[in-house]
Amino acid sequence: MYAFARSLLFCLDAERAHDLALAAIEAAWRTGTNPLLAGKPKPLPTDVFGLCFDNPVGLAAGLDKNGAHVDALAALGFGFIEVGTTTPRAQVGNPRPRLFRLAEHEAIINRMGFNNEGVDALLRNVERAKFSGVLGINIGKNKDTPNERAVDDYLHCLERVHARASYVTINISSPNTQGLRDLQQEDALRRLIGTLREAQERLAARDGKRKPMLLKIAPDLDAATLDAIAAVVLQAQIDGLICTNTTLAREGVAGHRHANESGGLSGKPLLEKSTSVLREMTQRLAGKIPLIGVGGISAGHDAAVKFDAGASLVQLYSGLIYHGPALIGDCVKALRERAGHAAA
Repeated sequence: MYAFARSLLFCLDAERAHDLALAAIEAAWRTGTNPLLAGKPKPLPTDVFGLCFDNPVGLAAGLDKNGAHVDALAALGFGFIEVGTTTPRAQVGNPRPRLFRLAEHEAIINRMGFNNEGVDALLRNVERAKFSGVLGINIGKNKDTPNERAVDDYLHCLERVHARASYVTINISSPNTQGLRDLQQEDALRRLIGTLREAQERLAARDGKRKPMLLKIAPDLDAATLDAIAAVVLQAQIDGLICTNTTLAREGVAGHRHANESGGLSGKPLLEKSTSVLREMTQRLAGKIPLIGVGGISAGHDAAVKFDAGASLVQLYSGLIYHGPALIGDCVKALRERAGHAAA
């Protein structure tokens, strides 16, 4: 069924197809026909960050920026859902066109620019959701907020979402907000994370429950920057790291008509680069901080590769565009088999 739907969606502009696909998933859930999209995998309970996940395969941020489809997406079989990126104020993002398929490579280039309805709108949506599983909320800064005041935006969002989120992800790695990745540099990162960690503990006392805080990093980092990030997150005792966001590199897609479009590249060509960063951070963190592997997963085997590189959980996004919701079950199956072999 998905192959047929994909052939129709791929006839449309990529962003229009994205919106229609979400509407179709929502309609399938509301009418009880979502089993036609994919069979829900059997549970594979996984404990990470002090949370229990139904299975270790989650939805990455970016697909549901406003948290408007949490129940419908969860019904596809994800072990957890991450929504956002959300910002303090609504913003339209970058001019269209800003989303491009590179179908021959099972890749996507996007320069969306944190288009979203703002954190208050996201909260209204997730508070209506019936989903009782693990819900991550990914937060960022508004485009017109200078980096020297970025912490104010992150604090605002953290304070707003803390009570509702199962965990919160700090996104400083999107390539589509000018200057955002500069916050990954050691001094800026140390100040940002230090302030947010203080707020995290204060909010835990306010709400009577501590919520894990994760950091999402880019794949385009040299060894010295990875060393610095590892030192900062270990010192701050952050709860987890997500490896990685999209890449500015164009290895594997050179010559494609969209290869020179600005923005972040995701999908199959990202697998090797994102997994390399995951492996590098696994070595630097030495098991002290759990890692989520994301980037380039297009088959169950790829999810297992992420686990072999040190991931405790994985997330999907672009692979869903090319392979549909069945990819979720394929990944859970591969990780179940891997766990069985490891136990043996």
